[in-house]
Amino acid sequence: MTNIIRSVIDGYHDLMDNKSDPRVADWAMMSSPFPTLAICLTYAYCVRRVGPQLMENRKPFELKRVLIFYNLFQVIFSSWLFYESAVNGWLTTYSLRCQPVDYSMDPTALRMARGCWWYYFSKFTEFFDTIFFVMRKKNDQLSTLHVIHHGVMPMSVWFGVKFSPGGHSTFFGFLNTFVHIIMYSYYLLAALGPQYQKYLWWKKYLTTFQMVQFVLVMVHAFQLLFIECNYPKIFCWWIGMHAVMFYFLFSDFYKQAYLKKKQKLEGQKNGTSELSKALKNGVCFTTQTALYDNAESVKSMPNGYTTSESSSIRNRVYIDKSKA
Repeated sequence: MTNIIRSVIDGYHDLMDNKSDPRVADWAMMSSPFPTLAICLTYAYCVRRVGPQLMENRKPFELKRVLIFYNLFQVIFSSWLFYESAVNGWLTTYSLRCQPVDYSMDPTALRMARGCWWYYFSKFTEFFDTIFFVMRKKNDQLSTLHVIHHGVMPMSVWFGVKFSPGGHSTFFGFLNTFVHIIMYSYYLLAALGPQYQKYLWWKKYLTTFQMVQFVLVMVHAFQLLFIECNYPKIFCWWIGMHAVMFYFLFSDFYKQAYLKKKQKLEGQKNGTSELSKALKNGVCFTTQTALYDNAESVKSMPNGYTTSESSSIRNRVYIDKSKA
């Protein structure tokens, strides 16, 4: 048992000291994966357990100005990251088919490596998305998708910076920063107030755009499994499988948020139509005089009646089905 532990420790040190990129060895957070792992686990625990418990008996924080400045910062930061990845490779000299990592001290290669580190840093700034949800008691938005997406990314990007800061897999960051420019622009408009709601009709298309992003990353990463390229195959699997996981998570979110919501609204519309028809035909009576809208359910009742409940007014309407 002692020999196994010793072999694992020696293998770990060999990987960190001899297989990683020596240019990043002295950069912040790059000496070991454990600080990043600890931060990610702490983040997940705090936003899932500690934060909601602390806010349980408190009023939601009013963070309008904070959200405006935060989202504006993220738009600017994402724009800079996208620009760096573009001018240092993806819109200049990089190949979409096969792009090895340049481990030299060439200024452009070093600039791309530094851009990768700042992209890694940006994954921590994105934790504030969740922190603000907790502070505003928007617990319904703390979905599994949201927490996994934000909690996994710093650890995933750490390995990229440590071992391959540049080259083929940075295509993910190139696309992702572009998506984030659009995403945080949407959040910025939403934070400005209700008067801007009319400009936010494209939310579901943003989710679709994110899913398209993951499909492109999958195709781009997995193509190296079928062609020769001087790039570590393990990172093709690493990036590609992350894209697969996030695609299905976002796909499930899309179904829950838009398709099922649409079905529910259609069901409510049909319920309202049935209630209106019954009222028109004079075959119903109410326990109280009230306006009825958005009827949510029609339930079977004894002796030939059904009951329909309004989402806004909880009075009951009894309908004689034999006359409807």
